[in-house]
Amino acid sequence: MAFKISDDCISCGACAAECPVNAISEGDGKFVIDADTCISCGACAGTCPVGAPSEE
Repeated sequence: MAFKISDDCISCGACAAECPVNAISEGDGKFVIDADTCISCGACAGTCPVGAPSEE
């Protein structure tokens, strides 16, 4: 199951830098995860300072 970034995102980019498959990009007001690319490794959730990424 892919991860999704909640509205708690502060657009710091920490998650995108840690994603091993480059599934995270800057969206409109927050970062977004491409569900088709995401491998559900959890690297983004482990690095986010506000806990915005979570499994859908």
